[in-house]
This record gives sequence, C-alpha cells and structure tokens, in this order.
Amino acid sequence: MTATRDGAPGFFELWGLMFVCVGLYFVAGRFLVDAWVRRGMQYAVTDRRILIARPAPFAKFTAIGLAPLPEIDLADRAGGRGTIRFGQATSLWNNRSMSVWSPSFDPTPQFIAIDDARRVFDMVQRSSQTG
Repeated sequence: MTATRDGAPGFFELWGLMFVCVGLYFVAGRFLVDAWVRRGMQYAVTDRRILIARPAPFAKFTAIGLAPLPEIDLADRAGGRGTIRFGQATSLWNNRSMSVWSPSFDPTPQFIAIDDARRVFDMVQRSSQTG
C-alpha cells in the first residue's frame, strides 16, 4: 500500500484494510450473509401460531398468534415465490438493525422468498379467520 511505502506506521495499512473490508461487505458480502442465514431459516403455520426460526449464530425464534393477527402483506414475484410480512415494515430512517443490508435480520417477522407464497398467504388468512 502507498502509506507503508511512504514510511507511515503499519496502523495506516490496517485502517485502509478495514475500509476495503467494509466496502466489500456492502457490495457483495451482505448478499452472501443474507443467503447463508436464510438457508437455515424455518417457517411453520399451525392452527394457532406462525413460527419463524432463524439458526445460529444469529439465532432467534418468533411466534405470532393468529387470533390478533397483525397487518399481513404479500410481495409476490414471478414463479410463485414471494415474501409474507407480518406487521408494518420498518422505516428506513427508524431502522437500527441490519435489515437494510440483509432482509433476514429485519425485526418485522416475515416468511422471506418462500415457494408458493400466495397459497401460504391464503392459508394464513383462512387460519386467522377461523381461529
């Protein structure tokens, strides 16, 4: 690096390396981390609850009752895949989590990029009305 060749302390090289790593995360790493976390996520709909389990090292378990079901939103994509969000989306300006960079860390519970999303959405709607 230029700083080292010009006689600057090694700290400056580490400082520059940190910025390179952060830049790489913003450009590509966030997609890899999100895909890695989502690969292990599990979703379930029972007759009483919606269950979402995120694996370690960012483990989190969420259970939402169907009786007072929050606002539910479906974002359909081509091929039947889609995301179902349970609750209001977090504002970009009021978001203190990594969800802006990786959707799997969004504090609003959601089934992310699931197959046959419309069928699951309809099933949740029916379950919430009968429960």
